[in-house]
Amino acid sequence: MTNSRMNPKVDEYLSKAKQWQKEFEKLRMIILDCELTEELKWGNPCYTSQKKNIVLIHGFKEYCALLFFKGALLLDAHGILVQQTENVQAGRQIRFTNVQEIVAMETILKAYIHEGIAVEKAGLEVSFKKNTEYLIPEEFQNKFDEIPALKTAFEALTPGRQRAYILYFSEPKQSKTRASRVEKYMQQILNGKGLND
Repeated sequence: MTNSRMNPKVDEYLSKAKQWQKEFEKLRMIILDCELTEELKWGNPCYTSQKKNIVLIHGFKEYCALLFFKGALLLDAHGILVQQTENVQAGRQIRFTNVQEIVAMETILKAYIHEGIAVEKAGLEVSFKKNTEYLIPEEFQNKFDEIPALKTAFEALTPGRQRAYILYFSEPKQSKTRASRVEKYMQQILNGKGLND
């Protein structure tokens, strides 16, 4: 079955999918029925409406999933949306471990996809926590007091980069570990680089 909305890049992606091929193909058919545009973004099949990302298909070792970019705004009438980690603010997943689960949920999935499209059409936005709502770990604050240039360099970074550093520096339970992480990345911050740059 060919569908004019099918993107050859996604055909190629699916032909190489080792683990979740049947599941991906079923999800793809369900999504294309909802009249979204198919693209390959971040190495995954991604579906858009008027150039806005609505949903993405991705696979992990334990499960494959539909990722709703603004899932936090969906009503989730069936209580099936999963927040990947506590730091994910907007996206939500619906996870599957076999194709039967997808087939059984087809109607529900279409309802969620249509809701995702409606959220985007309405121009709704997820209100992200401001970085000021994240606590700067004491060890990092001490370095700011010691080296004002570090604070200036940090404040010049994009909000996403700032958040990544704050979360990374806050993770360890022990102060010693937090301090050594700060030490390790000070030069990178002074160079205006993010955690993963």
